[in-house]
Amino acid sequence: MGTTGSGRRAYIGSFTSAGGRGIVTAAVDVESGALTPLHATDEVGNPSYLVPAPDGRHLYAVSETSGGAAAAFALTEHGPRPLGAPVPVRGADPTHLALWAGHLLTANYSSGSVSALPVQADGGLAEPAAVIQHEGGGPHPDRQEGPHAHAVVPDPTGRWLLSVDLGTDSIRICELPTADGGLAVRQEVPLRVRHEVPLRPGSGPRHLAFHPRGGHAYVINELASTVTPCRWDATTGTLTPLTETAILPPGANGHAGDGAAGEAADNYPSELVVSQDGRFAWAANRGHDSISVLAIDPSGEGISLVTTVPCGGHWPRDLALHPGGRHLYAANERSGDVTWFAIDTRTGVPEQGGSIEVPAASCVVFV
Repeated sequence: MGTTGSGRRAYIGSFTSAGGRGIVTAAVDVESGALTPLHATDEVGNPSYLVPAPDGRHLYAVSETSGGAAAAFALTEHGPRPLGAPVPVRGADPTHLALWAGHLLTANYSSGSVSALPVQADGGLAEPAAVIQHEGGGPHPDRQEGPHAHAVVPDPTGRWLLSVDLGTDSIRICELPTADGGLAVRQEVPLRVRHEVPLRPGSGPRHLAFHPRGGHAYVINELASTVTPCRWDATTGTLTPLTETAILPPGANGHAGDGAAGEAADNYPSELVVSQDGRFAWAANRGHDSISVLAIDPSGEGISLVTTVPCGGHWPRDLALHPGGRHLYAANERSGDVTWFAIDTRTGVPEQGGSIEVPAASCVVFV
């Protein structure tokens, strides 16, 4: 018989504008991977992406709205409790966030910017200390008319922040010039971009995940249905793109039927996660409604498609790997559910275990 473990919880973000319940708290059975919904809070509009504090006491959420805000919560037995009102990020539609150097960083999609909000002693947030405005565009007329910051990811050393921009087909490597290596809290001191790394024009990079050894990173490209492995040098903050690999099988051509005769839907990959041993990665495909299983070679530089499996719903916006490494979760936005899978550690292939209803699900994190 399974167990929920030592207070293990999942927190699921959703789009309240599409019928979501805000942040849903669920108990996790660490043996089977099963989720049991406990409660929900809709204190913040469109908490589409979440990140927990390392100490497990606080949770942070974007408010993916045109006004753009971020919110802090204290985690209690009765669910997340807001720590003050949401704080404007001075950017539009924040879609991703990360904790770094005592700050909460948000990637603001529509404004193409990154904001840094100081985290206060009680876990709450202060007004932005710095905002980086991206510049540029790409060849896709509808999606790359300007910059669209889509993810902010600290490197494993904590020295660098990588900002992934779908609109400019590039990744910016950021640091802040302060004596102690942390982020300044004065608005006149900006985050500094040390390097901007171009990817293939029109590829539309969305998210990035590091190999557990830290020397490589993998970029999932939303507009190309590909993944780009890169070398990472943490000494100099240098990212070097290598190859580009399709994450759909031959003949799919980035399209998949949506069930209606004669109709097809474009495929828009959303998230990529890497196994704890660095042997596999999994990518979520919106449109193809699948999870791509990818094998990573021992060097970390080669990545290849093994197979795809159904995601258990429609429009998987997020994938999350349980900290135990045995279960994978897909947040299926348009079918309104979160599906869990048991991972075959030999082949990397996930096998569906079950699902729970979560309207407009967009993100899963574990505490």
